[in-house]
Amino acid sequence: MSLVARSAMPKGSPLFSLHGVGVRFGEVPALAGVSMAIHAGERVALIGANGSGKTTLLRVLHGLVPASTGVFISMAPRRAQAMLFQRPHMLRASVGNNVALGLWLRGAPWRRAQREALVALGRVGLAGLAGRNARTLSGGQQQRMALARAWAMHPAVLLLDEPTASLDPTAKREVEALIAEAATGRTLIFASHNLGQVKRIASRVVYLEHGRLLADLPVHEFFNGPLPEEARLFLKGET
Repeated sequence: MSLVARSAMPKGSPLFSLHGVGVRFGEVPALAGVSMAIHAGERVALIGANGSGKTTLLRVLHGLVPASTGVFISMAPRRAQAMLFQRPHMLRASVGNNVALGLWLRGAPWRRAQREALVALGRVGLAGLAGRNARTLSGGQQQRMALARAWAMHPAVLLLDEPTASLDPTAKREVEALIAEAATGRTLIFASHNLGQVKRIASRVVYLEHGRLLADLPVHEFFNGPLPEEARLFLKGET
């Protein structure tokens, strides 16, 4: 097993630094010896088979899962981050209130939170559904609502876990376009099985297998240059 790491790192201190980070859930290793740094403004795609550690790495970065071993340093406070899960949680409330609640919990007066929620929903094309029960939305609409919920927080960092995995082709295109727009001026870290999406959005690709980081390359080099055998076989099977 070899590792390729030639990511073109911007200058300055990284937002996230991992040094030999490992995570275990009981006896099960989810990450093993992961070392990497992510700088502001990067668009990093995490790829690999199911169980490779992508979701765990996102949760470590967002502060939801502590490192069992190694050192993790974050210069991006949780309030500056927003994470979208593959299946976003829908409260038993209207679409508008689902978005407004997060702003209210952060201290915004309720009426202002509702106004800002409506603006965010307008950005994802859902302003007309603000009064609908969020749990009646389609899968694509739920992801758009979740993106509006994150957008309303004005995060510096967006972390996305397979944001289009369960969507039909039309919804995938819509959500992907919104993600690309939302990433402007922000740091984006996302897990994806859609290699076309990775090519279109990412500036850097991190390949994980069985919890280990085996390749970390600029997107063009990852898809056109030499790779560890495991990553090469993964691309062959996925393209």
